[in-house]
Amino acid sequence: MPILKNAKKALRVSKRKAEMNQPIKSQVKTVMDSVKKKPSAQTLSNAFSAIDRAVKRNIFHKKKAARLKSQMAKLVAAAAQRPTETKPAKEKMAKAKAGKKAKK
Repeated sequence: MPILKNAKKALRVSKRKAEMNQPIKSQVKTVMDSVKKKPSAQTLSNAFSAIDRAVKRNIFHKKKAARLKSQMAKLVAAAAQRPTETKPAKEKMAKAKAGKKAKK
């Protein structure tokens, strides 16, 4: 625990700022997770917007924001180049198991 008067005040201010910043950090993390789960242009736009709002309020440094945006853009670009799967994963697994049984 702080002993000096200015250290006590700094602790109060720090707690208050952390409490105010937490919802914004959480929102950024949520939209980033949504981009990772479903990479699309719309989710990427939402993530960019949330990151920019956090930078505007000095929660993230602008270079950290640039790094995060770059990572998200790479995910979306990679997903756009991947061919879309036509068959669900369960059907593929069932065929693979059937093939293994037939070989035995």
